Amino acid sequence: MEVTHPAAKVLVELSQIQDREVGDGTTSVVILAAELLKRANELVKNKVHATTIMSGYRLALKESINFIQKNLAIKTDTLGREALINAAKTSMSSKLLYGEADFFANMVVDAMQNVKMVNASGQVKYPVKNVHILKTHGKSSKETVLVNGYAIEATRSSQGMPKVMKNAKIACVDFNLNKFRLQMGVQVLVQDPDNLDKIRQREMDICKERCEKVIKAGANVVLCSRGIDDFALKYFVEAGVIAVRRVKKGDLRRIAQNSGAKIVVSLADMEGEETFNPEDLGACDLVEERKVGDWEYMFFEGMQTARASTILVRGANEFFLDEVERSIHDSLCVIKRVLESNSLVAGGGAVEVSLSVFLDDFARTLGSREQLAIAEFSEALLVIPKTLSMNAAKDATDLISKLRVFHNHAQKATADETEKKDYKYCGLDLVNGKVRNNLKAGVLEPAMSKVKSLKFATEAAITILRIDDMIKLVNPQQ
Repeated sequence: MEVTHPAAKVLVELSQIQDREVGDGTTSVVILAAELLKRANELVKNKVHATTIMSGYRLALKESINFIQKNLAIKTDTLGREALINAAKTSMSSKLLYGEADFFANMVVDAMQNVKMVNASGQVKYPVKNVHILKTHGKSSKETVLVNGYAIEATRSSQGMPKVMKNAKIACVDFNLNKFRLQMGVQVLVQDPDNLDKIRQREMDICKERCEKVIKAGANVVLCSRGIDDFALKYFVEAGVIAVRRVKKGDLRRIAQNSGAKIVVSLADMEGEETFNPEDLGACDLVEERKVGDWEYMFFEGMQTARASTILVRGANEFFLDEVERSIHDSLCVIKRVLESNSLVAGGGAVEVSLSVFLDDFARTLGSREQLAIAEFSEALLVIPKTLSMNAAKDATDLISKLRVFHNHAQKATADETEKKDYKYCGLDLVNGKVRNNLKAGVLEPAMSKVKSLKFATEAAITILRIDDMIKLVNPQQ
């Protein structure tokens, strides 16, 4: 969408930041920021200065984040795998995959646990990029499969090559394997026509030598990001090597990283000779070309250094596949955040109502002007459960007033009233239009998602509040 209004631009960018940082909760963050702005606007009309509102919002944000981390966040490892699956399901509940959430949630959790890696400083990381999503037309979305390995949209460059290669040694090259030609602008003046033939012959030999060097180093799978012409293919076919041309740069990088290969940009070495070092090869248990739907894919399974997963999405048409990919990506990001930060919160409006009750009480303890802004911040948070219940065609006012009672009890409960303490996990059950314990019901979200969306929404609201007036320059030519 082309957005020109500066305030609207901030909101669009806000959603993009949330997507980059957390991967899910993009709609919530925009709804929240818009509500904060609306309420700030009312305060400004009532002669409360914008700077007071800003400092009030900042204070409310700080208190909210502390409250989430101290009282609402639950450690993931105390809940086990079930919690991860529930978090993935919660992320899918607002998307197209809602009907098949059970099937996809398991797949997403398996895919993320497959790509677990420990970085140089000893931190456990789950890179979403190592889960490759491929889309293929045909069949239903339930026929989507998870492959333990990496798959790319590419085929063997020649039918004479083997389809399957076990114990593959992979060479990743980033230069043309074509008949050698002199650079543009290089002129060779030849007196004798025989020499012309020799030049042609030498050009062919250079290409042949390059292919032989790669094969001699022990490579039996060659991935090239550029072209390989028929002349060079002949040598690969004779050697029984699988060669794949025009592999996307991103795929080449990821395969090199996961198999321990090095991307070779040129065969030139320090001495000015051309050599191919066997240490640049990567290892992989199995490389196979398989037909899925109408397309052929190359599958790389059992890579030596890092794990990779591929989800082959099936579906009726392009739009459906794009939507499924987006939903899966969001869920993958949610699982990543849960695993890395190791903390969850109950979903379904539980966090927002709890914060709203807490901030309402907190505002009354302040004797300064910020009290009004914090009270409005606490009201603004209720927009999330309101929107949820309205989308489910339920009575929002009734449900939210019930929720507030529960959360008020939870926060007033003494140390020995454990049953009342658990009321803090109460959220909406939108199917039955009731209030329930969402921790037990398995509606879970990463705590980080809530913290970040509060931070981003508050910052965006403050940024727009700083704008006093908008001056539009009219184009004089019109």
